[in-house]
Amino acid sequence: MNYEPTAKHGGKLIKIAPSILSADFRNLEEEIRKVEKAGADLIHLDIMDGHFVPNITFGPMVVNFIRLCTRLPLDVHLMIDNPDLYLEKFVEAGADYLTVHLEGNRHLHRTLTRIKTLGVKNGCVLNPATPFCLVKPVIGEIDLLLLMSVNPGFGGQKFIPSILDKVKEAKKFIRDNNLKIEIEVDGGVNSSAAGKVKQAGATILVAGDAVFKSRDYKKIIKELREG
Repeated sequence: MNYEPTAKHGGKLIKIAPSILSADFRNLEEEIRKVEKAGADLIHLDIMDGHFVPNITFGPMVVNFIRLCTRLPLDVHLMIDNPDLYLEKFVEAGADYLTVHLEGNRHLHRTLTRIKTLGVKNGCVLNPATPFCLVKPVIGEIDLLLLMSVNPGFGGQKFIPSILDKVKEAKKFIRDNNLKIEIEVDGGVNSSAAGKVKQAGATILVAGDAVFKSRDYKKIIKELREG
C-alpha cells in the first residue's frame, strides 16, 4: 500500500503509528476511523501470546477486522513464541509490516526472508536491554528496525530514556552504510519524549496512551509529529 507521511522533522519524514492496544475496544472501528481522519500514517498492532510476554491480546481474526476498517498500512508487531508458525496467517489477515523479535527467534534470518517472500515489509525488534550490535548480521535484510523503549508486554509504561543512545547508534550505522531502513520507537512515547526520539533519528513513532487517552486525536498526532 502506498502512502506518504504528512510532515518533516529535521529533514526526516516522520510517521505516527497509533497503537490500538490503548484504544477503546468497545468502539474499535470508530477509534480506528478517528485516528485515520486525525492524520495517522500507520496502525500499530501488538500481538501477544502470554508466553513470549506476560499478556494476551488478539490474533489474525482481529487483524483482519481492522484491515476492513481502514486503508492505512497495518504495522503488526509479533510478541509471540514460534512466529514462523503464524506468518502466513497474519499476512493473509492484512499485515503490511510484520516485525519479529531478535530475542525470541532461533532462525532470525530465515524468518525475515520468509516474511519478504510473503510480499510484505519485514522488521526486527530489539528489547531495551538488547544491544544494537546483535542485529548487524541481518540488518541488510530488513525494512524496519523497531526499538522498544519499554519492556514489552503491557501498554501504558514509562519511556526508558537510555533507548535514545541505541536510536542514535542505529541511525549512524544505517546512514554510514547507505541502508534504507525505517527506525521505529515503541513504548511510552508522549509529547515530551517525541522530540528527543525524533532528534535521535527515529522515523516512526508508536503512540498508544498518548493518542487514545487524549481528547483531541488530531492535535496530539500533530504534536507528536511536529513538536
